[in-house]
Amino acid sequence: MSSPVSAGYPAFCRKRVAPFLGVAAALLLSACAAGPDFKKPAAPAVGAYTDHPLAATDATPGVPGGAPQTFVSGADISGDWWTLFHSKPLTDLIDAALANNHDLKAAQAALTVAQENTRAQRGAFSPQVAAGLAASRQRQSGDLAPTPDNNAFEYNLFTPQVNVAYNLDVFGLTRRTVENARAQEEAARYSLAAAHLTLTSNVAAAAFQDASIDAQIDATRQLIDIDTKVVETLKYQQQKGYASGLDLAAQQAALAQVQATLPPLLKQSVQQHDLIAVLAGRYPGQTPSPKFDLASLTLPADLPVSLPSALVEQRPDVLQAQANMHAANAAVGIAAANRLPNIQLTGNAGSTSVDLGHVFGAGTGFWAYGAAITAPIFQGGTLLHQERGAKAAYVQAREQYRSTVLTAFQNVADTLAAIEQDAAGLKANAAAFDAANTTLDLSQRQYKAGYASYLTLLSAEQGYQQARIALVQAQAARFADTAALYQALGGGWWKRAELAEKTSAKDAHAN
Repeated sequence: MSSPVSAGYPAFCRKRVAPFLGVAAALLLSACAAGPDFKKPAAPAVGAYTDHPLAATDATPGVPGGAPQTFVSGADISGDWWTLFHSKPLTDLIDAALANNHDLKAAQAALTVAQENTRAQRGAFSPQVAAGLAASRQRQSGDLAPTPDNNAFEYNLFTPQVNVAYNLDVFGLTRRTVENARAQEEAARYSLAAAHLTLTSNVAAAAFQDASIDAQIDATRQLIDIDTKVVETLKYQQQKGYASGLDLAAQQAALAQVQATLPPLLKQSVQQHDLIAVLAGRYPGQTPSPKFDLASLTLPADLPVSLPSALVEQRPDVLQAQANMHAANAAVGIAAANRLPNIQLTGNAGSTSVDLGHVFGAGTGFWAYGAAITAPIFQGGTLLHQERGAKAAYVQAREQYRSTVLTAFQNVADTLAAIEQDAAGLKANAAAFDAANTTLDLSQRQYKAGYASYLTLLSAEQGYQQARIALVQAQAARFADTAALYQALGGGWWKRAELAEKTSAKDAHAN
């Protein structure tokens, strides 16, 4: 049974075509791609992130954010880790940001571009077929014999034809080009995952910071009121001769210092609201920003700590750097293949006639097939230096990958240290706050009983508000650094359907 390709040709033609196609098939089957094959970097031979075993953090009972936290080695990471803080306003805000953030949408579009580029490059594996129709009116010189069989010197000429061209990928130029496009597609996919992780982490950090600033503004305003009362009291006592001008000047300076801290806090508050709006895809002032309260948040008790060998398989920035290295490696093969011969098979078939009605009639057809090989002989060193440049670009991508891996480990180590110290810092600030609260309570009682002056009471209130500000900052740090740990470990992006392929990209890299 004849093949569809050869069925329309005469027997003698099929005899000539068959050996030609056989040689082409043999060349393709025996060919190997130019340039080195990409080898995935081995995971760093590192067993831990810190130089000491991780222990449960200190507990500070009765204080928001004071729960102890336990590090669970090798535990998996939730794809929506922000829900572990059990804050509906936070979850709603992140959902809105994921739906409306324009940077994330741009990253999604960039992935689509890379996917289409890969599909476009794959087209080179198929024969390139083009159809054409030429029609002309022409007159031939009378000094020459007429071309048409009717001996006319003036005639129409109609020529429909089909042209076929196919590049034999003997040295892997097409394969390396497609490989390069696939690697760039992977890089775009991991860039999207990184954009997703950065967005969710930034929204969570902004929410925690917003809650902290609001609490600090409230405490600062109360502190200003207290210091204002102290100044008024000292003015009265100075008039009565009970206080010196030096005492009054010192307290006025203290009041001015506290007042100077309020405008920066108010500025931070406005900027934080603007940041939250933009992250959620809204214009500043378009809609009121949600209110966040540290007391309404829950601190996750069990913190996952991925194995060091797994970190390089799940951090999107590391995977993106690995994909860039793969693309650079394929580019070396492309440059090497460009220095080698290129073999192209061509063929065309059609018909030509002076009468449109007989253009497909008997005796009007023509066909041709052939092969061409081209090889660079002298290019002034262009191809050589392009290959050398591609090799240097691979070295650059490899070193950037190694740097990214080191930075990833640093991020995790720094965050683990921060979480440990945050817990200790919160415990110390909570103790200072309790002491200030006790001092204030005793001062209020003594003032009511007539054993303490009004200035003593105001001084206790000053200490209380200052301790409150420090405690709020310590609480916010625990929440923020906990979110930073999820970010440093990769954020569980591989568990989200909109980011992972049908086969998980993380699992694909692990196999």
